[in-house]
Amino acid sequence: MPELPEVQTVVNTLSPRVTGATIRAVTLHRIDIVTPIGTDLVKHLTNRVISQIERRGKRIVFTLDDGNRFFIHLGMTGRLTVESLDSEILKHTHLIFDLHDGSQVRFRDPRRFGGVFWLGSDDPAGTMGPEPMTLRADELFAKLKKTKRFVKTALLDQKLVAGLGNIYVDEALHAAGIYPKLRADRLNRQQVEKLTVAIKTVLKRALKHRGSTLRDFVDADGLKGAFQKLHRVYDREGKPCLTCGGSIKRIVLGGRSTHFCPKCQKRSK
Repeated sequence: MPELPEVQTVVNTLSPRVTGATIRAVTLHRIDIVTPIGTDLVKHLTNRVISQIERRGKRIVFTLDDGNRFFIHLGMTGRLTVESLDSEILKHTHLIFDLHDGSQVRFRDPRRFGGVFWLGSDDPAGTMGPEPMTLRADELFAKLKKTKRFVKTALLDQKLVAGLGNIYVDEALHAAGIYPKLRADRLNRQQVEKLTVAIKTVLKRALKHRGSTLRDFVDADGLKGAFQKLHRVYDREGKPCLTCGGSIKRIVLGGRSTHFCPKCQKRSK
């Protein structure tokens, strides 16, 4: 599932293309991708101007000229791209915006884990936690102290920190030297300080390389990310650790693959 670096990359490539554009027509092929049920998305969007596009957590948030907002969640296989009118419309393209300049914004999602969520005037953050790039160590320490979950599981909770997912939690825990099955409330301040720095460092590197494309992710121009070539633990089971040379291990936590180095991320005694 696309995480902060991938979603931000889509926003970075989409925003210059469509900010200030008028949505002349809307084609919705599947009403079941729209939440709340019964929302007249076509009516809400037709002839509106896209005033702003931004990211909040893993959400791509559109603000319209009338002050209303909606967001698109890419799910696992979602793509939000800008296409020319004469380009082939691929199967599983569920939503199309015709813009005043003759281009189209298309949302395609074969597995339909993503969707379009109408917010109106509601806060796009909802119940999400703080953004990791502005997260303070004391703030994270206080949040982790309140949960007995494994630290890997806790960091995946969007109410605790918004935007992190499987890839970048694994990478950050490795960079901080923290075992993923350590109980979150047992991390000391020094460990949380290292973890906070590691989260920001990993995300900055991933953003520089335009995110990770494992299978489906592309930006608004249809281009893939490159950070997957720089993963140090994620999806590297059995390969040597790039820090110590030990063998990368894989376990499953909460139904999610978790990759770590047993030498760099030792269990607490």
